[in-house]
Amino acid sequence: MNKLLATLIAGLFVSGAFAQAPAAPAAMPAATPAVVKAEVKAHKATVKAVESEAKVDASADTKVEKAEMGAAKVKTTAAKKAHKAKSKAHAKAAKAAPKDKVAADAQAEKTDVKADAKADKAVVKANAKTSKVKVDAKADKMNAATDTAAVKAEGKADVKAAVGK
Repeated sequence: MNKLLATLIAGLFVSGAFAQAPAAPAAMPAATPAVVKAEVKAHKATVKAVESEAKVDASADTKVEKAEMGAAKVKTTAAKKAHKAKSKAHAKAAKAAPKDKVAADAQAEKTDVKADAKADKAVVKANAKTSKVKVDAKADKMNAATDTAAVKAEGKADVKAAVGK
């Protein structure tokens, strides 16, 4: 829901920014139909590119959020499993006969270490996956921004070419 609101607000700002007409210079001669047509075409392309960039940004943010939520779930599950294994091992050691108590305690400590190591590996794997998603999302955002800048530059070049005709 937050991403939807963010997208709608971003769209509002984008449309508001493009709805404002630039102030015309006082000494500007009348624009030819070719210049007006080129300006309109450039404006439409720029608006479309900015909207597309906003969608890509929102999508990338959603992917990152999902990955972070998934990583948190994996971390919680790993911690629960480790705690359960440790509890089970210590309960078994507590029930051991007095002559086997030392060996049972040693086995419980060994189980503790293995459970912690397994949980740590799961956490590292989840963090790595989240980091990869974040890098991919940032790359997607940068590519969208680059595409938008290219469309804007192309529109400006088309307008300049139309003025020269």
